[in-house]
Formats: sequence, structure tokens, C-alpha cells
Amino acid sequence: MDVPTNKTGTAFTKPVDPLLGKAIEAWQAVRPAQPQMLDPKTGELADFLFAHRARRVAKHYINTAIIPMLCRKAGVPTADVRGNITSHRARSTIASQLYNAKEPMTLFELQEWLGHRTPEATAHYAKITPNTLARAYNDAGYFARNVRTIEVLVDRDAVASGAAAAGEPWQYYDLGHGWCTYSSFEQCQHRMACARCDFYTPKASSRGQLLEAKDNLQKMLANIPLTDDERAAVDDGQTALDQLLARLTDVPTPAGPTPRQLGIPATATLLPVVEVRHSKQPAGSHEEPFTTGGTN
Repeated sequence: MDVPTNKTGTAFTKPVDPLLGKAIEAWQAVRPAQPQMLDPKTGELADFLFAHRARRVAKHYINTAIIPMLCRKAGVPTADVRGNITSHRARSTIASQLYNAKEPMTLFELQEWLGHRTPEATAHYAKITPNTLARAYNDAGYFARNVRTIEVLVDRDAVASGAAAAGEPWQYYDLGHGWCTYSSFEQCQHRMACARCDFYTPKASSRGQLLEAKDNLQKMLANIPLTDDERAAVDDGQTALDQLLARLTDVPTPAGPTPRQLGIPATATLLPVVEVRHSKQPAGSHEEPFTTGGTN
């Protein structure tokens, strides 16, 4: 469709849906032939689409009479929370839809399509919808990049008997070399390199062996959100782990004492975590996904 010089830019040609072309042809077929009229923007004679009886159809008439009539025929409201439905609102809506489509137009492509002189003028129309924002956030992979999983044993008998509510341990986070019974494990600053406070039970101890011998334990997976320092310790190796340990040396553990007071070794073992995998469990598997409720 050829668009003449307008208030936002010079004359240009834009692609449109075939349905629009058919609508224009239908209007021109029933409208009597119109003479060319003076375009006040260019001082030249032009063929105006919305013209009748050798006069241009006024913009306010389109917005106050024609569009309300079309809305009534279509059975839709003539106004919404933002105000009356107008030709400008229609232009803004289609621009936002093109910008938020499955294969969206870029800002510069939309600028050309709208006939704007600058991207700044187009940005006013390029509204990002919540769905588009959610899709962009998901595609960025931030959540998956900053979350790892760890195995946790849940003592179903302790939960069913009420012992868990009374303060008895009922979750056992697998640290590789031992178990952590701190109920808010996901919030513990020492979770990536355990300081072995009173909540820690070595697997080699008699208590640890008794725990593994229980037949009422349910193996699950817990999602652990990582800080930037913790993710670096997981991804970048010993140097990053040493830096994390140094930062936590005088930070109290959930039980009270700091790693310095507990005498944590300089070569602490890193928590055995794996990247989150969004896949179905194999048939017959007894592992179930388990998401802890805390965040950093």
C-alpha cells in the first residue's frame, strides 16, 4: 500500500494483509469517482482514500461516527479502560502486535512499516506484552543457570508421627560425605562448602549408617538457587571455591560457630550439585522432584 507524506514521515510503501487490500477495493467500487484534491502537507494534488462528494472525510467523523458504527456491527464495545476506540488506537494496537508476534518485527523494521522518521517515535508504539516479557525471561535461561539440584532424603515416618513438627530432623540433604538436617538448608550460606556444624552427620558415623538403613525414607530432589559466588565455585574450580571459603570464614553457621571456630579444612569438599534437568523421570523411578521454598 502506498502511503503519502504524513505527519510522521515522508511518502512510503508498506506491505499489508490481503484482507485490507480487498476492503479498500470494495470501498472504491461503491464510492463514486473522486477528483484529486490539494494535500496541505505537500501542496500537491493527491488521491485521498477517505473522500466522498469531492470532500475529504474528516478525521473526527471517522473516530466519532464510522468506528463506533463498525464496533456496534461487530458487537464490540466502543470504548475500554483506556478510552474510546479510535483510528490511532488501531494503529498503536497493530504496531504492538507486530512487535510481540511469534516472529516479531525489529524496532527498525517497525519504524519503516509505520513510516516514522526516528526509532524514538516508534518506541512509543512498541509496547512489550507480559507474555513476550515472560518468554524473553525464560529464553534468557537465568533461572536454570542459577539453580542446581541436590538429593534429599525425607523421613516420612517423622512427618506422619508429628516428630518433624516437634523439631526432630526429617530432611537429610546429601552432601556426599555426610547429611545436613538443617530445615532451611537452601538459605544456609555454607551450603556449597559445609562447615560441619551441629546439623551435620558424617555418612561414616554410626548415626549416618543407621539413617541409610531406614526403609521409610523417600529420595527426592531439591532445587537450590545459587548466588554468583556459589555458581562460580561450581563452574570455575578451586580458585573460586577458595574465594568463597575465605568470604565465609567468619560467617556464623546455622548452629552458631563460624568455620574458623569449627576448624573447617582449607580444602573443603564442594556440595555435590547438578544442573537442573527439565525432563521426565524414568519409568519405575522412585525419585521425585522436590522444591525448597527459600530464596536468596
